[in-house]
Amino acid sequence: MSEIQFEIDGQQVTATDGMTLLDAAQAEGIYIPTLCHHEKLEPFGACRICIVEVEDRGWTKLVVSCVYPVQNGIIVRTRSEKVDRIRKTIIELLMAHAPDAPQLLEMAKEYGAVPDRYEKDPSFCIHCGLCVRYCAEVTQKHALGFVDRGINKEISFVPEVAAKECPDCKECFPLCPTSYLQAAYVYAQSLSFPTA
Repeated sequence: MSEIQFEIDGQQVTATDGMTLLDAAQAEGIYIPTLCHHEKLEPFGACRICIVEVEDRGWTKLVVSCVYPVQNGIIVRTRSEKVDRIRKTIIELLMAHAPDAPQLLEMAKEYGAVPDRYEKDPSFCIHCGLCVRYCAEVTQKHALGFVDRGINKEISFVPEVAAKECPDCKECFPLCPTSYLQAAYVYAQSLSFPTA
């Protein structure tokens, strides 16, 4: 694999072809916040918290670092006025859905986000997809998935599969950044899981 050299926050970085900006930053100990990223999962780019500024031949653009491939000669800024402003807005939007999520509260302090900026719509799920992807890609049980689209999108357990697979697994529960998943499981179990 060929080596790729570029700059992150003023530091010269060497990465290999096929890595993402987030991979390269983490390999160098450079922190970029994430909510939907997990080292065992394919990059998803759902939460957008890992947004960074990339300068390439004088042109600047904002990219999602967990899916953006490394490139020779680019300059990456993980913190800038623009990046911080966008992260702040993303955090405020996510907090409308999960106002008490510890990770979001911590990020709100870091970026000066106002928890009550947007009207509350407490679904408690921020659609990071960690649970759905982990269940499909790692455990390969396919016990839950997304239903509906857009603002109506939700995580849903597949009753017949979840009743059989989830009681002895629950590997995805600790991945949930809002702790919504465990409550959703208990609720789904009480409503529709077949009883033995």
